[in-house]
Amino acid sequence: MKIIVAPDSFKGSISAEQAARAMAEGILDAAPGSEVIELPSADGGEGTMANLVAATNGRIVTQQVSGPLGELVSASYGVLGNGKTCVIELAEASGLTLLSETERDPERASTEGTGELIRYALDAGFRDFIIGLGGSATNDGGTGILRALGMRFLDAAGEALAPGAGTLGELHAIDEGSFDTRIRDCRFVIASDVDNPLIGPNGASYVFGPQKGATGEMAGALDVKLRHYADFVEKQTGLALHDYPGAGAAGGAGGAFLAFFPAIMQRGIDVVLEASGFSESVASSDLIFTGEGKSDRQTLSGKTAFGIAQMAAAHDKPVILLSGAIDPESRKDLMHFFEEVHSVSGGAVTEKQSMDNAYVHVRKRAAEILNTYLDNHPQSD
Repeated sequence: MKIIVAPDSFKGSISAEQAARAMAEGILDAAPGSEVIELPSADGGEGTMANLVAATNGRIVTQQVSGPLGELVSASYGVLGNGKTCVIELAEASGLTLLSETERDPERASTEGTGELIRYALDAGFRDFIIGLGGSATNDGGTGILRALGMRFLDAAGEALAPGAGTLGELHAIDEGSFDTRIRDCRFVIASDVDNPLIGPNGASYVFGPQKGATGEMAGALDVKLRHYADFVEKQTGLALHDYPGAGAAGGAGGAFLAFFPAIMQRGIDVVLEASGFSESVASSDLIFTGEGKSDRQTLSGKTAFGIAQMAAAHDKPVILLSGAIDPESRKDLMHFFEEVHSVSGGAVTEKQSMDNAYVHVRKRAAEILNTYLDNHPQSD
């Protein structure tokens, strides 16, 4: 049998790579002659870079860049196994996890470090990019990224605005004269599951601002500033980001890529599956294992496991869902899309035990599940 294992991370316990290895070992415990392909996956959010690098035998490059508040941080980009594609997660240099709760400040936080990572990658010769937009600490409309690549944001006196969203209300002109000309020779695939517009009640400031430290009053002020910014972007490019789906991703960084880069925005899981080689491997496989920390109805809104189930269904391949926990009320809905649905916790294994010693329990459950599957499907043995 040829079996693909393509789990997401089991958040709070093991990474996607560890989960894939545990599943693979369990499968080989049950069926030693199987061919197992490990393709740890993600849905475009945090962890996407590491998973794609692992799945394609790529490499990681680390640089010193500006953090969200201007401090130096170590941030990495990934190079896929093809040696040509560069993967950058916005969270690496501009992520919320880089700040303590008391440091969160969406008026000051900037995406400049992400732009610096792109510049380093351009210097290294890369022209094919995958950008993951999850986990940002910023609300600057992607102006930091653009600034790091040579664009200037000026006030009425012709002076450069300070980084962050707080000064965007003073924007008087956008100067593209020094914007890095190498950008136009590139291809950017933006992995994002966010379809929020840039502004308004469903926009970046109101929906995501609070988790980045914005009060209700501040979110309203930030929305006004992003509207002012969007007006200038429309004058400059002809693209109205105001209500554009996806422009609000990562505090408006999605809008910056759409307006100023040769970019296309795709559902995160689709980007990951294509880049990892899953789409090629699934056609010749007999069975697929996937999973995540906890599966519920949210799984069916574009999470990793659902994307895998959709692609496998197109090839009429069975998918077994093995997650840390399964929401009982969602099991029936999940069963519509997966051949089998299993949890690590349950029975003799408590949820705490399954998290504390996840690797061992995932391996054991994978073996048990495959043994039963082979008993019920002898033609696959």
